[in-house]
Parts: sequence; C-alpha cells; structure tokens
Amino acid sequence: MKIISQLVLDDNNIAFHPAMGNSYQLNDTGALVVNLLKQHKTNDEIIEELSNTFGISKKELFVDMSDFITKLRIYGLE
Repeated sequence: MKIISQLVLDDNNIAFHPAMGNSYQLNDTGALVVNLLKQHKTNDEIIEELSNTFGISKKELFVDMSDFITKLRIYGLE
C-alpha cells in the first residue's frame, strides 16, 4: 500500500500521516491531487481532470504534476 493512501486530509488541507506522525500543509490544488491519488487515479487522469477544472494546458500541468510527485517522493509519501 502506498503511503499516500494512508494520509488523512482535514478541512484546512492539512495532510496527516498517523503512523509517521507527520503533518503537511497543502494548498487547495495539492489537496485535490492527493485525494485523486488516494482514489488510485493515474498522473494522466489527474492532469486531465485539473486541465478540465482549471483550464490550464496539459503541458503546463505535466511539469507541475512532475514537480509535485517529486516532492511527495522527497517526503517519502509516494
């Protein structure tokens, strides 16, 4: 099981990992991405949804998504 699926998100976009005891502050988009990852959506599916929701090009979102996934890996969450 990926660690990301164990995160608990509150209404203030704070992600808490109970087993690790760590908390992470997310913005609204980061919280949306984490929720989609928890639903086992692929990066391409997430990029498609973000593009449709925010009207941002898929090329720009690909770069942003890659950066976000890299940060998740740095924090040991992906």
